[in-house]
Amino acid sequence: MTLIKSISGIRGTVGGGPGENFTPLDIVKFSAAYGAWLKERGNEKTVVVVGRDARISGGMVSSLVCATLNGMGIEVIDMGLSTTPSIEMAIVREKATGGIIITASHNPIQWNALKLFNQQGEFISGEAGKIILAKADQNDFLFAETLSLGKITQQTDSIEKHIEAVLAYPLVDKKAIQNAGLRVVVDAVNSTGGLAVPALLKALGVEVKAINCEPTGHFAHNPEPLPDHLGAIMTEVPKLQYDLGIVVDPDVDRLVLISEDGSPFGEEYTLVAVADYYLQHKPGSTVSNLSSSRALKDITEKHGQTYYASAVGEVNVVEKMKEKGATIGGEGNGGIIVSDFHYGRDALIGIALFLTHLVKSGVKCSKLRAGYPQYHISKNKIELDSQFDLDDILNKIAQKYSNYSVNREDGVRIDFESEWVHLRKSNTEPIVRIISESPSASTSETISKKFISDIRDIINDK
Repeated sequence: MTLIKSISGIRGTVGGGPGENFTPLDIVKFSAAYGAWLKERGNEKTVVVVGRDARISGGMVSSLVCATLNGMGIEVIDMGLSTTPSIEMAIVREKATGGIIITASHNPIQWNALKLFNQQGEFISGEAGKIILAKADQNDFLFAETLSLGKITQQTDSIEKHIEAVLAYPLVDKKAIQNAGLRVVVDAVNSTGGLAVPALLKALGVEVKAINCEPTGHFAHNPEPLPDHLGAIMTEVPKLQYDLGIVVDPDVDRLVLISEDGSPFGEEYTLVAVADYYLQHKPGSTVSNLSSSRALKDITEKHGQTYYASAVGEVNVVEKMKEKGATIGGEGNGGIIVSDFHYGRDALIGIALFLTHLVKSGVKCSKLRAGYPQYHISKNKIELDSQFDLDDILNKIAQKYSNYSVNREDGVRIDFESEWVHLRKSNTEPIVRIISESPSASTSETISKKFISDIRDIINDK
């Protein structure tokens, strides 16, 4: 069983002992620490938007979070079943002080988490996260007296308002999508995507076949939207001659597509395709993290714009987008961030923009995919004893390859002529992750193995 305390929130496996698992005591402590941090922001009234995905434990966790915040004298707007991007947008719309989405994203059913947002509806900064963790560790918070307790207001329209905003976005061509007569299969892995995605598609005039869309929290398959977990929809789309398959993770911030022939469009290429359409109409720079495909850089430069890379993590992508004035960005896991919509990964705006792009291109999904640069990513890791200094190992790797383009913003990324490799240590385990990319799948795997060998050589030399 596991409890992971990070600068972006707290997540872990439900049940077991406090301090080691995601238990009611831990939930109350971290909710109170977050509430105390919010109250120090100096607002006359502190209001927090709370929502959750459909996980079985979500109702229990939400009750504890809302009651704890009320106990801090904080008013809560309880949105109930929702999505991460819907809550992000609701925070701004409601002029709230902050927000919490209760979701463990792509983690299995036994996990849950508190993800924390600031007043702008964006993930809290690393600095804020450290302050909140310290408050939790030191019990540095006070609860309100009887006459100063907060209250809960129920709202259930966060997804509906999110969809309305998507439909109103200028680059979403509802009429073109409707006229195309698209037929789409949706797999929402039994979470709140089952409420949001079919509703959006129907509003766009798309015929929908829903599988795993009942928000029961009993995930029909591993909730991480990777090809190995998506056999049912990959079979269903070509069998029934649908135009496309759409898959989201439990909190609906990642978008994965299945082409009409049943082949994965590739989660790395969701952002590439949407950026290709977006940049045709709104030129600007782009951002993705250092572990994302080079294809976005290629597409950005094709449109005469500049690409930038950030450290891994949504908050880092957003910070880099703001720093560089980027118009669109995201991560290679199917996360799309449209700066003038809101600064958060959002599968719903991604769906609407992709469908607009698809119908305007006049080609089938598989042909659209074939028109993009062809790269293959290999993802590996090496587990090391905790006695080893991972920073020292990465420093030595950077020194060895100093004749190449080396980026040290987040671990070590080395760019070769046609390939790259990114090595970064885990924040929670003695692990170095090795991600490499090449136009050749075998070359990509060879690169990863070469760097694993380099790491072992460094260890053996000690």
